[in-house]
Amino acid sequence: MKPKTIKLIGRKPATALIIGAVFLFFIHVFSVQAQATNTVCCERTNSGAFCQDVLPSECAEGARNVPTSCESTSFCKPGVCYSSTEGTCLDNTPQITCNQNGGIWNEENPPQCELGCCKLGDQAAFVTLVRCKKLSASLGLETNYDKSISNELACVQSVSNQDKGACVYDFEFERTCKFTTRAECDSGINNGTITGIFFEDKLCSADELGTNCGPSDKTTCLPGKDEVYYVDTCGNPANIYDSSKREDQDYWTNVKNKAESCSPNSGNGNSRSCGNCNYLLGSFCRAEDKSGGNAIYGDYICADLNCKDSEGKDRLHGESWCVGDGKTTKDGVNKVGSRFFRQICVNGEIITESCADFRNEECLEDSIEFSGREFSQAACRVNRWQDCLAQANQDDCENTDRRDCFWKEGVTIGLNDSADGSCLPKNPPGLEFWNSEEALALCSQANVQCVVKFEKGLFGGEECVENCECLTEEWEKQRADVCSALGDCGPKLNWVNQKGYKEGYEVVRS
Repeated sequence: MKPKTIKLIGRKPATALIIGAVFLFFIHVFSVQAQATNTVCCERTNSGAFCQDVLPSECAEGARNVPTSCESTSFCKPGVCYSSTEGTCLDNTPQITCNQNGGIWNEENPPQCELGCCKLGDQAAFVTLVRCKKLSASLGLETNYDKSISNELACVQSVSNQDKGACVYDFEFERTCKFTTRAECDSGINNGTITGIFFEDKLCSADELGTNCGPSDKTTCLPGKDEVYYVDTCGNPANIYDSSKREDQDYWTNVKNKAESCSPNSGNGNSRSCGNCNYLLGSFCRAEDKSGGNAIYGDYICADLNCKDSEGKDRLHGESWCVGDGKTTKDGVNKVGSRFFRQICVNGEIITESCADFRNEECLEDSIEFSGREFSQAACRVNRWQDCLAQANQDDCENTDRRDCFWKEGVTIGLNDSADGSCLPKNPPGLEFWNSEEALALCSQANVQCVVKFEKGLFGGEECVENCECLTEEWEKQRADVCSALGDCGPKLNWVNQKGYKEGYEVVRS
């Protein structure tokens, strides 16, 4: 019996594969694995993320870090972040993240975060007082805040049942009208000096009311409303703009709801004839000069907020999706130098956002059912690959609550050479290939050594009798795939589909 040793040895990381065989490298792999997989809670990473469990080398210079999970630290302990500018309160926010964004951090809910009912015309929001003031100012309304209402349902109900209609009154020897609520009509028009007569669900342009208000060709956008509305000659809002109803007496007499107006199940984006906009379906009332539309009557239109992506697919306003490297579907495969991106359709424009470099973040995409079609949602999330190699069984490896890894059957590396497979990163991390020490430490964990035994015949020649699979191209490819799954190692292409200047690995027979 004559043994022959086959070694597969890595060259440069970043374009390199470092592989070998199966038995004789236990002590060295142990030391490298400990170096590569021990993580710390880092206050701020090189990529600008806060309070992440990462390798020590990924922690920004001067940032605090401790060898424990971020949930156990004091500086990354979650609390309540209050924004005095926006009047918003965010739970479970680390102190450093809150401070970096100009917020005020508290362990417990501060008094500024107490909620009340903010009434905005015929709508309401259960928010803080500061938020109510901001919302009211943006809509041109006076602040109407009721702290005695203690829950969101009661807040919404407090305005949902307000009757609206025509308030008819005499002013300067004319019978005129204001479209308003019953409560406002009863409390007095014209700064409370005149009490009117209220006609529920009637428009001021109704002939039967005998006012000086009538139909017109004018339209407008209303605060807190998606749709385009007709305006009567007194400046009061009427029903939703529908060019076919311009001469319809009933349409200018009685209040019609959204379902009774034109094309209620469509967003009516850029429609010249229908102003029944729907923000959730991708349209919103805007002036023509801002939307590029051209309505038959009036100066406003349902601006189309939807988009077409680079593949020509229709995207709804608010949809987000992964693109480019973010659409990787095969576990353990990422090109050298690649990163993840997501795109968002906002007000008719596509905005591209990049996830953290070196694939420290990955792009995740999901969808929900909305209006008979799928509505895509995507987000950048921390790539939790650091402790994949330390997992010795498939259940721990594929525990998606803790890590982002996959189990590769029949291939073992490092300390887990007694297992029936290996746990590898779903999205291999990018490496600072110019930092050869760190890159080699990770890539070299795929180095292996295979002792192949041959038996000489009595009349010459020899025959393989043990570990013969190590002589095959399939074995080389299998080990190459493992190496590539560790990071920017092995025989990979870069993000522009170019090979590295070296093969990435070599097979040595001795």
